Amino acid sequence: MATTAELFEEPFVADEYIERLAWRTPGGGSRGGEAFDPKRLLEEFVNHIQELQVMDERIQRKVEKLEQQCQKEAKEFAKKVQELQKSNQVAFQHFQELDEHISYVATKVCHLGDQLEGVNTPRQRAVEAQKLMKYFNEFLDGELKSDVFTNSEKIKEAADIIQKLHLIAQELPFDRFSEVKSKIASKYHDLECQLIQEFTSAQRRGEISRMREVAAVLLHFKGYSHCVDVYIKQCQEGAFLRNDVFEDAAILCQRVNKQVGEIFSNPETVLAKLIQNIFEIKLQSYVKDQLEEHRKSDAEQYLKNLYDLYTRTTNLSSKLMEFNLGTDKQTFLSKLIKAIFISYLENYIEVEIGYLKSRSAMILQRYYDSKNHQKRSIGTGGIQDLKERLRQRTNLPLGPSIDTHGETFLSQDVVVNLLQETKQAFERCHRLSDPSDLPKNAFRIFSMLVEFLCTEHIDYALETGLAGIPSSDSKNANLYFLDVVHQANTIFHLFDKQFNDHLMPLISSSPKLSECLQKKKDIIEQMEVKLDMGIDRTLNCMIGQMKHILAAEQKKTDFKPEDENNVLIQYTNACVKVCGYVRKQVEKIRNSMDGKNVDTVLMELGVRFHRLIYEHLQQYSYSCMGGMLAICDVAEYRKCAKDFKIALVLQLFDTLHALCNLLVVAPDNLKQVCSGEQLANLDKNILHSFVQLRVDYRSARLARHFS
Repeated sequence: MATTAELFEEPFVADEYIERLAWRTPGGGSRGGEAFDPKRLLEEFVNHIQELQVMDERIQRKVEKLEQQCQKEAKEFAKKVQELQKSNQVAFQHFQELDEHISYVATKVCHLGDQLEGVNTPRQRAVEAQKLMKYFNEFLDGELKSDVFTNSEKIKEAADIIQKLHLIAQELPFDRFSEVKSKIASKYHDLECQLIQEFTSAQRRGEISRMREVAAVLLHFKGYSHCVDVYIKQCQEGAFLRNDVFEDAAILCQRVNKQVGEIFSNPETVLAKLIQNIFEIKLQSYVKDQLEEHRKSDAEQYLKNLYDLYTRTTNLSSKLMEFNLGTDKQTFLSKLIKAIFISYLENYIEVEIGYLKSRSAMILQRYYDSKNHQKRSIGTGGIQDLKERLRQRTNLPLGPSIDTHGETFLSQDVVVNLLQETKQAFERCHRLSDPSDLPKNAFRIFSMLVEFLCTEHIDYALETGLAGIPSSDSKNANLYFLDVVHQANTIFHLFDKQFNDHLMPLISSSPKLSECLQKKKDIIEQMEVKLDMGIDRTLNCMIGQMKHILAAEQKKTDFKPEDENNVLIQYTNACVKVCGYVRKQVEKIRNSMDGKNVDTVLMELGVRFHRLIYEHLQQYSYSCMGGMLAICDVAEYRKCAKDFKIALVLQLFDTLHALCNLLVVAPDNLKQVCSGEQLANLDKNILHSFVQLRVDYRSARLARHFS
C-alpha cells in the first residue's frame, strides 16, 4: 500500500500513473534488455487494482467518520449561536432602557440648569450693577480709591469698567450729572491714550501677544481706528529706504499680511487700510514727483515715465490681489490706481499724439537736412489734381524733370525710427487707454503713422522719383526709380508687419478694424498706382535708351555689305551693346522687386523689347550675307531674352528668329518655310513684309514664288 501511495503525484494524470506502475514492474518494459512479460504485468495490474480497492474502502470509511463529526460540530455551533443571539437581544433591551433613563436624567439636568441660570443671571447682573454703582460713586465723590483704577497692571479691567460707565453716562441727564460725566469721559480718554501708548510700545518691542491683547480691549473704544492708524504708521517706518518704492511696498504688505491676522480681529480691513495709505500717500507723492517734472518740458520722458509708473503700479496691484482685502478687492485696487493717475490719463492720448507728431516731423526733417534737401510741397486740389489725372491717363511727365542725383529720398533708418516710435506709442496706448477708448486711440496713432511714414516719406519719395524720371527720348538717362521701388517694397513689408503685430490686437474686436483696413488699403492702392506709373515710364525710358543705341550703332551697310565675301563679324556692334544694356536692366528689375511683380514687369519689358527689335529690323534691306548677320543678331537677342525666364518673351523671339530665315532662304523654299510650325499661324502680310526686305525681292523669280 505504501508503494501504491508513492505512485500518486500531484497533479494526478492517469496515463502517467499507469506508465510509472508498468515501469516499476519487472518484465513490464524493456529496461536493460529485459524481455517483456505480459503475464507478469497483468498479475501486477490485478494485484494493484485489489490494493486500490482496499485503499478506497478505507478512505471511504474515514470520509464518513469525518462527515459525521462535522455534522455533530455544526449542530453544536448552531446551538451556541442561538444562545448568543438571545443574550444579545437581552443586552440590547437593557441598553435601550439605560438610554431612555439617561435621556430622562439629562432632560431634568438641563431643566435644572435653565432654572439655575435664570436665577444666577439676574444675580450676576445685580452684582455687576452693584460694582458699577460703586465705581460710579467714586467718580461722583471725585476720588478714585479702587485698586483697579490705581494699579497700572489692571489697565485691562479698568478699561472694561470705564467703557461700561461711559455708556451709562451717555444716558444720564447733563444738567444733574455734567460733572461726573466729564470725569468719566476724561478717564475714558486717559485710558484710551494709555492703551494706544501700550500698543505702540508693544509694537516697537515686537510683542505680538501683547499687541493682540491691547487691540482686543481697544476694539470697543472709539479710539480703535486710531490704534490701527498707529500700527500702519509704525509699519512704514524704515520700510521705504530704497529707490524702488514699488518693491518696498510689496515687501511691506507681504510682511504685514503674515502678522496682521495674529493681532487684529479684522485683519482684511487693517491690511486694506494700509494699502490705501501706501497708495494715497507714498505712491501718489512719488508718481507726482516723477511726472510733474517733465509734464510740460519733455513730452518723451513724461510718456515714458507715465507708462513705466502705471505698469509698475498695476504689477504691484496684481501682487496685492493674493491677499485677503475683503469681498471686492479688484474694484478696491482699481479705484486706488485710478485716483493716482486719473489726472494724467484724461489727456494722455492728446499728449501722445502731440509728441508723435512732433517727433515724426523731427525725424523726417533731420533726414532731409542730412541730404541738404529742401522738401518740395506737393500741391493738392485745382491744377495739381488735374495734372495728376492727366498723368494717370496719359502717363506723360507734366512739368520739368527733376535731377535727384540718384537719391531715392527713402531711408530704412528713418522708417525704423518712425515704426519704433509708433510701436512704443501702441504699447503705451494699450496700457494707458480706457478699454472703451482703446480702439479709437489706436486708430489715431495709426493715422499719424500713415501721415508721416506713408504720405510724408514714401509718397513724397514716389512723387520725387516720378518727377526725376527723364523723358523716353533722353540720351544716357540714369534710371533711379527702380531703386525707389525696391526700397518702397521693403518699407511696405515693415509697415504691414507692424499693422498686423501691434495694431490688429488693439482693434480686432471693434468697429475700427474695418476703418483701419480700409485706410491701409486706400494708401497702398494710391502708392501702387504711382509705382505702376513710374515703372511704366521707366520701361519707356529703357526702350528709349535702346533706340538711341540702335540709332547710333546700327549702320545700313551692316545688313547689305559691299563685299559679301568678306564679312568677319558674328553679330553687329549695335546688337552687342543693346544686349549688354538689357541684361543690366533685367538684373536691376530682379533686385528691385519680388514675387509675381518681377515676372509681370519683365514680361512687359520683354514684349516692348521684342516690338522695338521687330520694328528696327523692318527699317533695313538685306542681302544674303546681311540676312545671315540679322539672323545672328536675333539669335543673340533671343539668348538675351532667355534671361527674362518668361515663356511668352522667348516665344516672341523664337518667332522673330524664324521670320528672319525668310531673308536668306532660297526662293524655291519660301512657301515651305512659311508653312512651317512657327510661321504657319502668322498673318500673311507679316510674312510678306519680311520677304520685301530682301534686296532680290524685285526679281521676277522671287515674286513668282511668293505670290
